[in-house]
Amino acid sequence: MRCMSCQCLSLRTFCKNCETNLLAPSITKRTIGTLDVYSFYKYLNIENLLLTKHNPQGYRIFKALANITLKPFIEKFIVADPREIYIIGIDEKVKNGYSHVSLLAHSMKSKGVKVLHSSLMAQNRVSYAGKTLQYRIENPRNFIYKGKSKIEAILVDDIITTGITLQEAQNVLLSHGVNVLFALTLADAKE
Repeated sequence: MRCMSCQCLSLRTFCKNCETNLLAPSITKRTIGTLDVYSFYKYLNIENLLLTKHNPQGYRIFKALANITLKPFIEKFIVADPREIYIIGIDEKVKNGYSHVSLLAHSMKSKGVKVLHSSLMAQNRVSYAGKTLQYRIENPRNFIYKGKSKIEAILVDDIITTGITLQEAQNVLLSHGVNVLFALTLADAKE
C-alpha cells in the first residue's frame, strides 16, 4: 500500500511522517448562536482528503482521519468529564457503500460514550455545496430525531461552512430534550 497523502510505501492509510507533519490537528473554535463548534483542520488544508467522501476510497481516509482526531479527543474528554455522553452524527446517509459521518461518530465509541447511529436524519436532501447563506436558510434540512431524550450529546459532522446545519440540528435535538454540549467537525471552511 501507499500513503494516501505522499504516496510513499506504507501499511497505514497515512505514513507516520504525513500523520505527524501534515495531519497534526490544530483545533479551532467557532461559536454559532449558542453552539460551540470545534474543528481539527482548516478546510483548505485537507480539501482533497475531504472530497474523497464522494468515492469508495473515502472510507479508508475518513476512518484514518477520525482515528487521528476524534478518537484521541474523546479519550481526553471523558477523563476530564465522566458523564455518560452520546454521540450524534448529522445525517448519516449511506453513499458509495458507507457513511462518512457515521465513520467519524463511530470512532468516538468507548466506555461511557455511546453512539446513536442514524438518529438524526435530514428529510431534505438538497445539496448545499457552493450555495449562499440565503439559499441554506430558505432550504432547511428538516431533521427528524429518533433517538433518546434527556441525554447529554456531542454533534459530529465533517465540515462547518455557515453553521446553519449544525444550528438546525441543535434546535431539533433541544426540542427532544437533548442537551447538546458542543459540536465537532473535521474541518472549518471559514477562511
